[in-house]
Amino acid sequence: MKAWLRGRGEGEQRVSKDLQVDGLTPEVAYYYPEWHWHPDEHGWVKSLLLFFDEIALLVPDYKRHQPANMDPELAGALEDANLLRIIEPEWFVDAEMTGMLAEAMVAIIDAGAFDDLSPSEPFAELSMSRAGFAGEREVVERVVGLLSERGLAAETADGLSIPMHPSVRSTYLVLLAQLARRTGERRGLDLHPATNRPEAQQVLDRTLNLRPMPSRGRVVDFDLEAVSIDLGPVPLDEVLAYRADHQEEHRRYMSSLRSFCRELTLIETEADRERVLADRREELREAAEQLRRRSWKSFKQPKNYLSFGLGLVGAGVSASVGNPFGAAAGVGVALTRLLPDKSDGSVYSYLFGAQRSLG
Repeated sequence: MKAWLRGRGEGEQRVSKDLQVDGLTPEVAYYYPEWHWHPDEHGWVKSLLLFFDEIALLVPDYKRHQPANMDPELAGALEDANLLRIIEPEWFVDAEMTGMLAEAMVAIIDAGAFDDLSPSEPFAELSMSRAGFAGEREVVERVVGLLSERGLAAETADGLSIPMHPSVRSTYLVLLAQLARRTGERRGLDLHPATNRPEAQQVLDRTLNLRPMPSRGRVVDFDLEAVSIDLGPVPLDEVLAYRADHQEEHRRYMSSLRSFCRELTLIETEADRERVLADRREELREAAEQLRRRSWKSFKQPKNYLSFGLGLVGAGVSASVGNPFGAAAGVGVALTRLLPDKSDGSVYSYLFGAQRSLG
């Protein structure tokens, strides 16, 4: 690991008062990779409300009101109902979070993850606050310098964002989603990365499989199981009424899915994992089918409808695994540090997707 990462200070940690929840830790879906969703994702976003207490977006302060302005029908309504939490990276991506982000990025760069990228591909902008400039500016500048040396990033032109290769930008945002779990814990939130973007899954999969990765070969990738229907046409007040009656059943399913992932990642042999997978998969499938049919009956959907699937991708990266390669800068060590201290489970993301169903 670079010496300038090992020697970083703690820095000032600023806590926003609106993140303090009286005695409770809400389960919050951290939507990523972007700071907003598109109108064609309304059904998926409404489905998230069945499984989580709130939805969170990481929005730079200069775009603070844009989610609601761009989408008053859903984002604005959810914010008014205190179901959409806007997290500003200017204070959330603090010194500790920035240091871990930089450590992971350097490990990924050193592992050669970006060696085959073409510098000629058009760059995309990443806000400086999400990159960590407010948390530990000098550290981030050195990471950007490493990328610039490889032709994968450039100096800011507007003072607000950094141009970089889109694959590097996606990696930053995927890592931020994992880091948000630990940082959220310090802020009194239980954040769970959730995405319906295939590129985000691809980046996470690729990162988890990098060498030298202690969990290599132990990546868990669950197929999407239909757990809900397209709630896009359903009025928000009807979704919230259904949620009040049935959210606990949906949350139990999520908890079971997480436990299953954790159980699999701690099993050493592929044969044993296959046996456990076979034993538990049908159980989870039946539970998902019950959730889907309940929502189908409640909202009186026609036979030909969109069903929303839920899956999970992750890997066991607990501290007990260690680093068999002995390199302090290993990708596995860097990603281990992304986990909350109490966790012995997985780096993971919930995956959602829609497909046409005739059931």
